[in-house]
Amino acid sequence: MDFQDIDEARKLLGLGRAATLQEIKSAYRRLAHRHHPDKHDGDSQENDEMMKKLNIAYRLLLDYCADYIYSFDEEDVARNFPHEQDWRKWRESWRM
Repeated sequence: MDFQDIDEARKLLGLGRAATLQEIKSAYRRLAHRHHPDKHDGDSQENDEMMKKLNIAYRLLLDYCADYIYSFDEEDVARNFPHEQDWRKWRESWRM
């Protein structure tokens, strides 16, 4: 797995340069529903191929997310959780 594989997978699923896990799942479900061979009587070979590509892309992105190393540094938490005031209130009440 390298950057090019991840980049192609996200593009196939129609994702931007950043996406949540929920957005990845939603994009996959939407496209899988659209291209599932059981929904199309005519051109099933094309839909079979697209489903194979979607499944590979989805699995690749899920594996990438599962292997991601999360940082719990204050700066990273603040960037990923921008509701700092809410977080501070929770933290202060938790310490009591």
